[in-house]
Amino acid sequence: MVVLITGSSHTGKTLLAQKLLEKYKYPYLSIDHLKMGLIRSKNTNLTVEDDDKLTDYLWGIVKEMIKTNIENNQNIIIEGCYIPFHWKNDFEEKYLKQIKYICLIMTEEYINKNYENIKMYENSIEVRKNKEDIDVNELVKENKYNLEMCKKYANDYILIDKDYKVDILL
Repeated sequence: MVVLITGSSHTGKTLLAQKLLEKYKYPYLSIDHLKMGLIRSKNTNLTVEDDDKLTDYLWGIVKEMIKTNIENNQNIIIEGCYIPFHWKNDFEEKYLKQIKYICLIMTEEYINKNYENIKMYENSIEVRKNKEDIDVNELVKENKYNLEMCKKYANDYILIDKDYKVDILL
């Protein structure tokens, strides 16, 4: 099985991946680590500022890795914000049966009530090298957009509304 975990920044993608690794013993791949490896090794001319171009570039690689994992009957968790909402279009039914997709989405109410906690826990798994203040309005905007896109493309999502209790069964 391949588990895809996506969502806006600060929604807990890496934390959920780590919990699933510990619970199910599935390895996980951070698409952000792949991105930084390609950028630092100069295997791409893209930079961390090229988010719009990075999704297409990284997804081209990741989707083929997913197919290889499934063909080899291997489990993996892949997390990151570089998974396009139209991801299903890139797979035949035989692959789709082996993929679980989850988008983590925080409501505006949750973000506004828990803004300080969101900032406090941003480094709970990975240390962010260039720590910046989180723009609450941008975070609300991104999460609203992700909810709209999940609904448009019939993608599964977990809505974080009252409490931050995120878990999935595989």
